[in-house]
Amino acid sequence: MTARTQTQSQAHAQAVAGVPTGLLIGGRERAASDGGTFEVIDPVDGAVLAAVANGTVEDAAAAVDAAADAAESWAATAPRERSEILRRAFDAMIEDADRLARLITSENGKILADAKGEVLYAAEFLRWYAEEAVRIPGTLGTAPSGANRMLVGHRPIGISVLVTPWNFPAAMATRKIGPALAAGCTVILKPASDTPLTALAIGRLFQEAGLPAGVLNVLPSRASGAVVKEMVGDPRTRKLSFTGSTEVGVGLMQLAAESVVKTSMELGGNAPFLVLEDADLDAAVSGAMIAKMRNGGEACTAANRFYVHESVAQEFGARLTEAMGALRSGDGLDPEVGLGPMVTARARDDIADLVASAQEDGAQVLTGGEVPAGEGFFYPPTVLTAVPQDARILQEEIFGPVAPIVSFATEDEAVELANSTPYGLVSYVYTQDLSRGLRIAERIESGMVGLNRGLVSDPAAPFGGMKESGIGREGGAEGLLEYMESQYIAVSW
Repeated sequence: MTARTQTQSQAHAQAVAGVPTGLLIGGRERAASDGGTFEVIDPVDGAVLAAVANGTVEDAAAAVDAAADAAESWAATAPRERSEILRRAFDAMIEDADRLARLITSENGKILADAKGEVLYAAEFLRWYAEEAVRIPGTLGTAPSGANRMLVGHRPIGISVLVTPWNFPAAMATRKIGPALAAGCTVILKPASDTPLTALAIGRLFQEAGLPAGVLNVLPSRASGAVVKEMVGDPRTRKLSFTGSTEVGVGLMQLAAESVVKTSMELGGNAPFLVLEDADLDAAVSGAMIAKMRNGGEACTAANRFYVHESVAQEFGARLTEAMGALRSGDGLDPEVGLGPMVTARARDDIADLVASAQEDGAQVLTGGEVPAGEGFFYPPTVLTAVPQDARILQEEIFGPVAPIVSFATEDEAVELANSTPYGLVSYVYTQDLSRGLRIAERIESGMVGLNRGLVSDPAAPFGGMKESGIGREGGAEGLLEYMESQYIAVSW
């Protein structure tokens, strides 16, 4: 890639100007207990964007203290009042969408259009849960024996630790914060250390919306394992919500089990994208570009394995290659750019290693496939064909702009290939026969299915997976109940 201009560098500096860089604990921005900081790096050229307070174990304990101090009063706050605060935060996020989008692009690398889309999506979780806060369910029934009434209500689960990834720094935060606050829980948000600035900006936004001190605490830290262990091990913590890799999630579930802390886990994916012989190829390619290239492929919902019927595989591959090859890579703040850098050099190198491994296995590169010269963490849009079914690239999550294509002959074979993974987050199916599409969707082992759609996420729908892709659901009415405990009261009158 060519070196960025002085104007581009200034644009990124302006995007992060004024963003808080201290810990947010108990309603106050403060330095780390030992004064330590860590650097946030611009993926476009490796330049330092900001130095952020590096939370310690002592800071983690202080954050739990702050959440505990605010817990009783927040749980007792009227649902309508909690709703109004969430609604004000939604309004503020919409009003500030352009600035937040530039901030996300600067620390994450994604193109500005994707960043703006993320901000709007993130804000919708606040609006949705502002509405759900006043609809917390409860039931009253008669015991089958007739001896008493059965009163069932829901109460806040308590202090919640929220651990979010770098790929959607705004949306993954609000998808957890929204339901937790609506339910009446106080929270500590531990954002990914690659993208902490967006989380800190959201924390300030909630302060300005009138959220009481201590209800939302933000704890950036490079010592992720130590600070999360400190918080989850505190007997006052009752909930852990994590989005990230399955490997890390398994370790966190083991940690949570020691204190019987309830968990929600949104883990890895290996999404199949099925194109049947009767698919509308224009729609399939359009959907593939969304499912694969949204966020530069750095998404757990990204299409990872393209299974295309042998009768249309060559044509689909040619069309997808043309669409992918037309994307221009560069600085995400440039509106003409269709693909920004990967988040880190390591992420880019992992993608390059998977592609090289696939080529060694016999895969052919139709476009891309080589790390470009120059600065920044770039990897080009890449399409592979003739990929062997046992290739490593089909077994692991790519998390980048690479589309491996495999052909199949029968519907049964397509379903078998789709299910040939320990993951089950999302799948995509393209066919013009609705009944066939629904039949296949019901046979696929995934928590979500996009039928003739390359985008499935919606704040009003339950997001989550099967098998090793996670436990629990975020979004929808189900997402609120993840932060509540059912309580049954036997009543006689």
